Amino acid sequence: MLSRSWPAEGATRVPYWVYQDEDLYREEQQKIWRGKTWSYLCLEAELPQPKSFVTTFVGDMPVVVTRDAQGKLHAWENRCAHRGALVCMQPRGTAERFSCIYHNWTYDHAGNLTSVAFRKGIAGKGGMPADAKPESQAPKQLRVESINGLVFGTLSGEVPSLETYIGPEVLPRLKRVLIRPLKVLGAYTQVLPNNWKLYMDNVKDTYHASLLHLFFTRFRINRLTQKGGVFVSKDGAHHCTFTEMVEDKGDAYEAGGMRSAGSEGFSLENPELLEQVDEFGDRVSIQILSLFPGFVLHQIRNSLAARQLVPKSIDRTELHWTLFGFADDDEAMTRRRLLQSNLVGPAGYISMEDGAATGFVQRGVAGSPERASVIEMGGNTIGSGDSRITETAVRGLWKAWRSYMSI
Repeated sequence: MLSRSWPAEGATRVPYWVYQDEDLYREEQQKIWRGKTWSYLCLEAELPQPKSFVTTFVGDMPVVVTRDAQGKLHAWENRCAHRGALVCMQPRGTAERFSCIYHNWTYDHAGNLTSVAFRKGIAGKGGMPADAKPESQAPKQLRVESINGLVFGTLSGEVPSLETYIGPEVLPRLKRVLIRPLKVLGAYTQVLPNNWKLYMDNVKDTYHASLLHLFFTRFRINRLTQKGGVFVSKDGAHHCTFTEMVEDKGDAYEAGGMRSAGSEGFSLENPELLEQVDEFGDRVSIQILSLFPGFVLHQIRNSLAARQLVPKSIDRTELHWTLFGFADDDEAMTRRRLLQSNLVGPAGYISMEDGAATGFVQRGVAGSPERASVIEMGGNTIGSGDSRITETAVRGLWKAWRSYMSI
């Protein structure tokens, strides 16, 4: 196990051992992912009818999310009470019941064990003793709450309600986007060669967006000279950053010789890619919102998506993207959303660099667990503000992480 000494500078330093310690990774699963947090599970739109289901994860724990015959949402551990095999093998669908393929033990939509094959044996031979209690090892059942079409779950009976957990700083920004019933447009998974916390750090890092992403800057989608700001929850755990649609006419990036300013040789053959309808009526062109430990909601132009972070090891993470629109979108808006979804993702014009950059960090710090990141942009405080030349939300992430981990 690596030393767990935190630098004396506190919030402005993050030691690199946080991405390298196997024991720490296992502790995170218990204290954070299976602890007093809410984890994003799916969209309600992915459970369109009674008896539908999807499979997902909370940290490294496989989970089944269902809508029962009465329409109620449930979530439970995807693990059979008998020998621990996965109960539900399909990613989504409908089912009358769930049967483990190994020995055919059966569960209802709430995850309750309802049947044990040959429990009483055959012809008085075999079977379980009368006082056996196989349900004692039944799948763990999660508390489930839904907010504006997003479904979250937790194993904790102590964490407050989902809205209270999110808090008044960030909750209105979540509800700003989710204004009508949703419909799913598509989904894909991106594999990241890094620790899960590096991606959450990246999402909260408003400083990097116009410096790393050439497309953002060259086509004046997101520059730090544009109006915007950052909201950070009181506990530091959650954040939201936004940029307004005001066109940037300055040349600060060009004058500074920034790589992301690009070259005059770059142009768009199809300007439709960036044509935005101001559907929320507030002239915000980009909003990136994160909820601890592993959820991201994005609005980039008219592209909308939920991103779910799934840790797999200390240096491997899966990012599950679900693209969505509104159920009443017309054909033109659906086309616009799908077209603009090409801005992001593993092969997008913008955020493919995020997975690469965080992977470069994982590789770069391999020999220096005792050294630390310097996160002093915007000072040493944690809170909301109207500048995006700041790492306030990154400091908030580590404040929250240290609180959960008691470090």
